[in-house]
Amino acid sequence: MSDSFTAMVIDTVDGKQQAAFRQLTLADLPDHDVLVEVAFSTVNYKDGLALSGKGRIARRTPMVGGIDLAGVVVESRSDKWVAGDKVVLNGWGLSETEWGGYSRYQRVKAEWLIALPPEFTLEQAMAIGTAGYTAALCVNALEDWGTIGVDDREVLVTGAAGGVGSVAVSLLANKGYKVTASTGRPETHDYLASLGASGFVERATLSEKGGPLQKERWAGAIDSVGSTTLANVLSQIVYGGAVAACGLAGGADLTATVLPHILRNVALLGIDSVMAPVAKRQRAWQTLGQHLNPVHLLALMRIEPMSALPKIAEDIVAGRIRGRVVVEIN
Repeated sequence: MSDSFTAMVIDTVDGKQQAAFRQLTLADLPDHDVLVEVAFSTVNYKDGLALSGKGRIARRTPMVGGIDLAGVVVESRSDKWVAGDKVVLNGWGLSETEWGGYSRYQRVKAEWLIALPPEFTLEQAMAIGTAGYTAALCVNALEDWGTIGVDDREVLVTGAAGGVGSVAVSLLANKGYKVTASTGRPETHDYLASLGASGFVERATLSEKGGPLQKERWAGAIDSVGSTTLANVLSQIVYGGAVAACGLAGGADLTATVLPHILRNVALLGIDSVMAPVAKRQRAWQTLGQHLNPVHLLALMRIEPMSALPKIAEDIVAGRIRGRVVVEIN
């Protein structure tokens, strides 16, 4: 193992959080049970906020960024893992309260890890990352609610060209649902159609304030935007339907009424990927292994070196990223 290695570290400078590359040693890492050599990470919207300084994601500094990692166990004090195991880690406070994946080596708690699903390589697991794993949590939640797929009604995906949206479109279409994609980028329509979207809604039609009860259209929806978009989506869900909400790219506010919930029996299902229990995580990855088209996965990913992280962070916050970016750490 190298005496020193590169990591992307968030620190506080003049009262503001800034991210920069820094050399670390194994002695600098947290005293957790499992040492992982990180092969790949990825960039989620939250990572973009943290690295660009546009969001105060790190609860303490210094903090190694990156909410995802995939790699190989080097050392373990836990009987759950042995050297050579290939593992994946999503969430659990990485980049917020715990050091994250933008580092060649990282020490983590044994219970945070899951075994790399046999359907995927380490690289593919990070093409999925927290965004794709969250999409699978959303799909599972909608199916558990039980109204999507009834009467051939459409399922709406907002923020469809982003990481969560892209994987959600692919999963839903591959399961046989009729998927409508909402995006503000018309140039992504061909891409989304290749993932299985059969209809499109312009982002502007959902981001402008609308009535509390609009025409019933969607059997269900996956929303990563929040704010006015989520309020409009809730008002357009059919009787008994549900929305799985997992993001706030458009804002954390929700100016809405209870009318869709008490007059149409519409459910708002909150989806948390950070602290989700292991059973839900394993089921989500099983859904991905069974229903994520590998051709779609190849189409929605690109690989970048860790040196490109500052530029990628700015691009994802500005909405210029399509699909998923895999970051090669090693």
